[in-house]
Amino acid sequence: MHTVPYWRLSGFYFFHFAFIGAFAPYWSLYLKHLSFSALQIGMLMSLLHVTRVFAPAAWGWLADHTGRRLLIVQVAALAGLASYCGVFFGESFGWMFVIMALMSFFWSASLPLIEATTLSYLGESTARYGRIRVWGSVGFILAVTATGYLLDAAGIASLLWAVLGLKLGIVIFSRQIPEGEVMVHHADGTSIGQIFRRPEVIAFFAACMLMALAHGPYYTFYSIYLVEHGYSKSIVGWLWAIGVICEIGIFFLMPQLMHRFRLKQIMAFSFGCAIARFLMIGWGVDWPAMILLAQALHAATYGAHHATAMMVVHQFFRGRHQAKGQALYTSLTFGLGGTLGGIFSGYAWEWLGAGLTFTVSSIAVLLGLILVVWKMNVGRAT
Repeated sequence: MHTVPYWRLSGFYFFHFAFIGAFAPYWSLYLKHLSFSALQIGMLMSLLHVTRVFAPAAWGWLADHTGRRLLIVQVAALAGLASYCGVFFGESFGWMFVIMALMSFFWSASLPLIEATTLSYLGESTARYGRIRVWGSVGFILAVTATGYLLDAAGIASLLWAVLGLKLGIVIFSRQIPEGEVMVHHADGTSIGQIFRRPEVIAFFAACMLMALAHGPYYTFYSIYLVEHGYSKSIVGWLWAIGVICEIGIFFLMPQLMHRFRLKQIMAFSFGCAIARFLMIGWGVDWPAMILLAQALHAATYGAHHATAMMVVHQFFRGRHQAKGQALYTSLTFGLGGTLGGIFSGYAWEWLGAGLTFTVSSIAVLLGLILVVWKMNVGRAT
């Protein structure tokens, strides 16, 4: 087993999620600045998820087939940077659609392969995953707060340059991580289709897809929603940051939580918190304390949920199936679920309004919770 390249992996997570911190909360504001409608904004933001339906599976298969995970990450990071530069050369809906589709296609390659690489390095000490992944949360916090102040001071156009710098950081750190060893496992003789067709695996993916779908309105319209209700962009940035600060705390606590509770119990708890959180956002926007509490629940609805999901995927897909398993998770949850959530949010925001839209999100999470309790059968993390 190679020594874990802690700071190199952490640096990649830092810039990957710093990019998300600058892009996800504020890009919809930039698109609104370009006078796009809510439906158009929903369509454009959903491209981040549409490409994750099919692209990660293709990248994951290529990585497992060639054994060169990090080379693929490096090429995709460079191509993603080049694609993003197109935003400086046009502002029409068609042009932005093409640029965001290309950027998202290459961007979607990186995280599943980095997750598989990290878990390969950790071996049987997977509970330590949160100690590395936490640096992604730190990057998100710094980016989301700094970008909020930047936009208040310099205007929305400054967002383009902030995102460019973070994309460059992803390229630099993608070249610092050494290729990890893929460990032989007895599951190597089982096909990926046989694993995927197991009832508990199907239930897990379906539940996570519903969780991602439910987050569609949050990731697409949350910042617009708060600004329209009188919150400044810097306050919006801090609200995003507070959620991730709480997420950091959970990542540090996950080894102890995973030692004490079964993965199924932690996941069920995260779904229960998500139901409450979306109802609080949808109906409590005029009460800052309610919104603050809802953001604190991000520790469970993303932090605990994501760390637990990574352990479940690692238990289901071992050996030569690791990259494909991570890719399937990304494709079916963030990809398909995120796409449906983004498209749904564009229509629902105009026709139902914010309150009912977030209520539908809570109902989707409730269905996911039923699947977790009914069908999932996983033990503790190693």
